[in-house]
Amino acid sequence: MKDRKLLNIELDRLSPEQYSLKEESGVVLVLDNIRSAHNVGSAFRTGDAFGVDKIYLCGICPSPPSPELRKVALGAEEIVPSEHIADVPALLGRLKGEGYTLVAVEQTVNSVKLDQFRPSPGARYALVFGNEVEGVQQAVVDGCDFSLEIPQCGTKHSLNVSVSIGIILSALRWPRLPEA
Repeated sequence: MKDRKLLNIELDRLSPEQYSLKEESGVVLVLDNIRSAHNVGSAFRTGDAFGVDKIYLCGICPSPPSPELRKVALGAEEIVPSEHIADVPALLGRLKGEGYTLVAVEQTVNSVKLDQFRPSPGARYALVFGNEVEGVQQAVVDGCDFSLEIPQCGTKHSLNVSVSIGIILSALRWPRLPEA
């Protein structure tokens, strides 16, 4: 039997109106000084795919409307709510007050490896992703509840931020079951 690609109309995706009315996922993205419009556009598209509630664009992050951002987001920037915030520590304080667990996605002395992390049922997570060169600012790491690290086995020390966003969101959406 040959396999057949599904047509877009067969994918049963939410309409933009349905997305705005969907149940909250409990996950927001905080982009800390990400400079590339392509990486920010990818964050919107990936955030849409995994149903994030909002994307906070901090510091030098490009914001919609932007032709470069839209080129990668493919319209997701019009669907996923976003807000530009200059002061990341103030945003973290606000999110903490709203009940979010603040998670820096960064390699730190005490970071939790992603394969060891189990999301708490019903918890709300603000995932902080950092600049392409410098990562998450130390002052921002200091304001987070913990750091989450993607284990790697190659020679490079990091992944592209847009790839990291996809890996983390996939792990939160479909966590591995504990070994029997």
